[in-house]
Amino acid sequence: MMYKFRSMRDALDQSGKPLPDDRRLTRLGVFLRKTSLDELPELLHVVRGEMSLVGPRPLRMEYLARYSPEQARRHEVRPGITGWAQVNGRNAISWESKFQLDVWYVDHWSLGLDLKIALLTLWQVIRRKDISAAAHATMPEFMGTPAGQRDAAAVEQNNVSES
Repeated sequence: MMYKFRSMRDALDQSGKPLPDDRRLTRLGVFLRKTSLDELPELLHVVRGEMSLVGPRPLRMEYLARYSPEQARRHEVRPGITGWAQVNGRNAISWESKFQLDVWYVDHWSLGLDLKIALLTLWQVIRRKDISAAAHATMPEFMGTPAGQRDAAAVEQNNVSES
């Protein structure tokens, strides 16, 4: 369970499915997300030792079964309020890129990297950049990575690791 400010309504369409994020987002929610104030309640999780300030962002529980083994490596470190993926595109990058960045962070973790991410996060918050994916209030739902794309992503990750 994560503590968060509620920024969306539970509005449903005629078939009972949630409306798109941008239609459920409240005015206060728009403000909270643009200023990143919606992350403040997560500091309680940091104080309790359940999260770190820096690490891969926690994702919804239903995504767990959709991860490839490589993507699941993001859980080898404590989740964080901000992370390498957040300062390298946030919600404006694909899920595959986000997972690649999370795994890169796992493989290269250091105190210096965490300090760099913290400073870059402050810069991102000031600029209010990459808050949303195109045509979404945040990100589209992660449905899993098709096997062919996983293989290509693994090759790409190996190339990044070797350089």
